[in-house]
Amino acid sequence: MVILGIILIVLGLVVDLQILLIIGVILLIVGLVMNFVPIGGTRRRYY
Repeated sequence: MVILGIILIVLGLVVDLQILLIIGVILLIVGLVMNFVPIGGTRRRYY
């Protein structure tokens, strides 16, 4: 999810579409939160 967010941010900057940039930032933030916050246990999970 983090990689997809980075790809969408880069595409949003290259193509100059704000909606891709916004979706990319949201996916990047959600991916990082899912990475660092253990949901459903104490183990760190990598998505």
